[in-house]
Amino acid sequence: MRVLLVEDDRQLRTAIARGLREASFAVDQAATGTQALALALENEYDLIILDIMLPGKDGMSICRAIRKKGGQVPILMLTALDSVDQRIEGLDAGADDYLTKPFDFGELLARARALTRRKGEVLDTQLSVGDLVIDTARHLVRRNRREITLTGKEFAFLLHLARNAGRVVSRAELMSHVWDDTKITYSNIIDVYASRLRRKIDEGEKEALFSTLRGAGFLLEAPEDRARATRPTKRPTKRAG
Repeated sequence: MRVLLVEDDRQLRTAIARGLREASFAVDQAATGTQALALALENEYDLIILDIMLPGKDGMSICRAIRKKGGQVPILMLTALDSVDQRIEGLDAGADDYLTKPFDFGELLARARALTRRKGEVLDTQLSVGDLVIDTARHLVRRNRREITLTGKEFAFLLHLARNAGRVVSRAELMSHVWDDTKITYSNIIDVYASRLRRKIDEGEKEALFSTLRGAGFLLEAPEDRARATRPTKRPTKRAG
């Protein structure tokens, strides 16, 4: 999932971004309100983490502008001021949740996950594709009782495929949701990660789950679903007379 993190404190922004990436989020960063609004209106995000006190446009103005344009992205506001009036103003501006500084990163992560669940992107803490099981809460992957060790980026790659199991996922979609900056040319980086994932998931197994479709993208699909899709449909028998 892709997050826009808006925070003018460089040290705090760097720390939050690092933690989010370790939790398999792709993170775009902005330090000013003007930059944040441009990114928010230009790109599709699963979540925006938005500080209120910013150079240029403040967080309240950014939130209102996003909602005025029809944006439905969940917004988590951050502030150093713990006043009821400001929290009410933020929620009235269109924010979905509020977190007061200083905060524990674990709480921020829990709130981020709750907001993306509310949006409907995360339906379960455990996903299954055939005999492959992905535990999103504990970042564990198993197949046939075999635990599979993945890097953070490999996990994010696999998770996006699992949430779209049975559908071909393009390289452009993966770049948008798994990698941080879609403007950077990653050459064959996606193919490298795909090769690693295929080896880790399918090597030694009777049935392959991971497929690469040349020129189209990647597919994670259970063998039984594949068989069902390719099974010929029986035509109704015509009755005599």
